[in-house]
Amino acid sequence: MSEHSSHHVRLVMLGGSAVGKSSIIKRFLFDTYSEKHCPTVEDMHYREFHLGTMTLRVDFLDTAGDMQFPAMRRLSIANAQAFLLVYSVTNKGSLEIVKKCLEEIREQRADFQEIPMVVVGNKLDLAIDFRELPKEDVAEWVYCELPRLRVKVLECSAKDGVNITEIFRSFLSLAKMQVPSDSAGFHRRSSAHASSRKPKGPEEGVQKSEPRSRSLIRRVSKKLSKMREHAHRDNGSQDCSVS
Repeated sequence: MSEHSSHHVRLVMLGGSAVGKSSIIKRFLFDTYSEKHCPTVEDMHYREFHLGTMTLRVDFLDTAGDMQFPAMRRLSIANAQAFLLVYSVTNKGSLEIVKKCLEEIREQRADFQEIPMVVVGNKLDLAIDFRELPKEDVAEWVYCELPRLRVKVLECSAKDGVNITEIFRSFLSLAKMQVPSDSAGFHRRSSAHASSRKPKGPEEGVQKSEPRSRSLIRRVSKKLSKMREHAHRDNGSQDCSVS
């Protein structure tokens, strides 16, 4: 029998208002989409995934997009192990907010170069008629002006479900978590949970989680590599992957 372990990661979603942060996470977790926009103050979702002989629990923290709660945002950044930075391909100003969020990350986190980040342009379904931001321009900013980050640039459509799963596959790749290639899907172990929160003080807004990104990534990567070697020798059960 292979040794089983579990790990906990907090993924924080940042970006402007009405860019589709909540829509992306709801499409991924529940495969649902709503045209109605309900401003988020703070929502927490969680889900557990099987990766080889490791269970990975992910907390998805969906933050406010209007930048009215700086204390909550700072606390979210301080306790994150990964970031999803969302803009709209139809709104040039939304990328400027992403840039401000990234600057806050760089100011607060000495380990920012080790933290997995995915920069996502949502509303790809509207790109033909309303695009204001070419993907090439965003990629040039990320890869040329911000070298040596652990980052990937994608475009997606929460409405149509395009590239939604690829976003979260990218986080596993950036964190150097190798997903078994002989499995069919990204299956959940437990149901997702969401909790809407009202604005609170810095100490109450988000519970602190550990460890931080650098030590987490190194420990998970080493353990996962060993466990996959054991699983391969033992010809263990089918594992889960991202599709």
